[in-house]
Amino acid sequence: MRGEAGQKRIAVAGAGFSGAVLARQLSEAGYRVDVFDTRPHVAGNCHTARDDKTGVMLHTYGPHIFHTSNQRVWDYIRRFGEFVPFVNRVKTITGGRVFSLPLNLLTINQFFGRTFSPREAEAFFAEIGEGGDAPPANFEEQALRLMGRDLYEAFFEGYTTKQWGVSPTELPASILKRLPVRFNYDDNYYASHFQGIPRDGYTAIVEKLLDHEGVSVFLGTRLDRAAIDDYDHVFCSGPIDAWFGYGDGRLGYRTLDFVREDHEGDYQGNAVINYGDRSVPWTRISEHKHFAPWETHEKTVVFKEYSRLCDEQDTPYYPIRLTEEKALLSRYVARAREESKVTFVGRLGTYRYIDMHVTIAEALDVAERFVAHRADGTPMPSFVVDPLG
Repeated sequence: MRGEAGQKRIAVAGAGFSGAVLARQLSEAGYRVDVFDTRPHVAGNCHTARDDKTGVMLHTYGPHIFHTSNQRVWDYIRRFGEFVPFVNRVKTITGGRVFSLPLNLLTINQFFGRTFSPREAEAFFAEIGEGGDAPPANFEEQALRLMGRDLYEAFFEGYTTKQWGVSPTELPASILKRLPVRFNYDDNYYASHFQGIPRDGYTAIVEKLLDHEGVSVFLGTRLDRAAIDDYDHVFCSGPIDAWFGYGDGRLGYRTLDFVREDHEGDYQGNAVINYGDRSVPWTRISEHKHFAPWETHEKTVVFKEYSRLCDEQDTPYYPIRLTEEKALLSRYVARAREESKVTFVGRLGTYRYIDMHVTIAEALDVAERFVAHRADGTPMPSFVVDPLG
């Protein structure tokens, strides 16, 4: 895969959003870019495909709703496909009742059988919150401080235990900060300015990103570390531990099992419904035709979602990042910093849970920095975002 004499060549491991944006930006900057992915398709965990039986556009590895407040990212990604506005209005079933998430004034009033005003609800939360002045040490303490025991046990204790496979007391408090409490009737799951889903699916977006004369894509192919010498630089958006042959052990991830069901008509009336009770083994049910409300389908497909620890042959979804994993990550980061011409990027390359818009923003930044480093003759660092930060 050597290029012509003197030609600048880049290798990218991974054809998800990180790898595709890097490939596009660097090919437009004049580099020849070879993109490798072990899967038989592009777009990574964002891969979408039409279902042969129903015609529904399926989010193969679980639901993905694009949202961002970053104008640059929003303008950039829409160069490669049309995004249709979509508001994610999640419901949750707990104790045999249906509520809206995130917690909002309607949820609060329904749950407690009250008619609180915003001010009254805030005052009520101040009364029911548990804990002293010390900063919450874990997820459970953060939840009890924020919303009290009844709401925590109904909406978060069971769901979180199923999702992570450990007690919420073992999880960092920061996880809960992704889910706000609103003292109004806003049930939009995200607070981002721009929200939507690509009309033709995410895979079509990634295919267009990679559709450049300077980009070659090799699917079902792992980038061999021995091939580094063939390239000016390598960007790894695959698992950082896999890059080093798992020499220090495997980083921990949670994976997801999806159990498909086919039905007539409309199964649940909403794209996503969570299940808060621990007695229900799945975490949520997604009905994929509701992710494309501009389409009409007589039949429907739902997936019950189960979370468990990731095995060697599984698809990694959520980095665990507890004490043991952080210690192991620090050893891989130290090894990565010794690499002279490899930069680790993206969710798997930096062992962080990041949304699509953050992945794209970081890839744009990495590409710009690489071009700048090449221009002034300085080495490109192993990380642009510190995985340990």
